[in-house]
Amino acid sequence: METFLPENYHPGQVVYVMYRNPHTQSVATIQEAAIVNDPYHPDQLALFLFDAYYPITTELAIYTSKEEAEEAYQHYFGDDD
Repeated sequence: METFLPENYHPGQVVYVMYRNPHTQSVATIQEAAIVNDPYHPDQLALFLFDAYYPITTELAIYTSKEEAEEAYQHYFGDDD
C-alpha cells in the first residue's frame, strides 16, 4: 500500500478515510472526504470531513479509492475467520 503525503494530494480530490467513532472507539467506518485548500492556512491543504477541516498528517488513514479503504478496513477490523 502506497503512503500518500500531503504534497501528493490536490484540491478537489475525493479520498476515503477510516474514521473511528469518538464515543465508541471499537466502531470504525469508511467516510468519503475531500482534499481542499485550508481556509485557515492558505499555503496548505486540508481534509474536509463532517463539515470540518482537518490538517493532513501521516496519522490519518487516507486512501485514494474506496476499494483500498475497504481492504484496509477488513485487514484491521474484519473477522479473523
